[in-house]
Amino acid sequence: MTTPPRTRAVEAAEELGIDHEVRVIERAGSLEEAADRLGVPVDRLCKTLVVRRAEGEHLLVVVPGSRQLDWPKLRAHLGVSRLSLPDADEARAATGYERGTITPLGTVRPLPVVVDAEAAAAERIAVGGGAHGVSLLLSPADLVAAVDAAVVDVTRAG
Repeated sequence: MTTPPRTRAVEAAEELGIDHEVRVIERAGSLEEAADRLGVPVDRLCKTLVVRRAEGEHLLVVVPGSRQLDWPKLRAHLGVSRLSLPDADEARAATGYERGTITPLGTVRPLPVVVDAEAAAAERIAVGGGAHGVSLLLSPADLVAAVDAAVVDVTRAG
């Protein structure tokens, strides 16, 4: 049996006492393929988006794979008129993770986290594990508590 990779995300989950399962899959060509390989429904495979509030100011938003970020809802929650997605280099500098591996756990510095209400209502979700092909299955309630996330409806049907 192969030992799961020791990423910062895995180490953070352990340090925070989050009950989790590490799953490793080969790179998938689509969200549906990744969900199938992980053995989870697409709406429980969550992506973590880096959002720029201002120069050097970022937050993370956990979005179910079957949904899209609703920018007006997120702006209203944050009380701002402008938000944007940073480029890949800026996202990596803010989190320490490459796109496709970003997770709210083990970032290079603490960032505010918003977990979409639909993801938060699930029993278990899969989030990035800090390396390509690595995912963490965990309780969204545990994640919310561990990173002091806000639970807000910030998505729309995809």
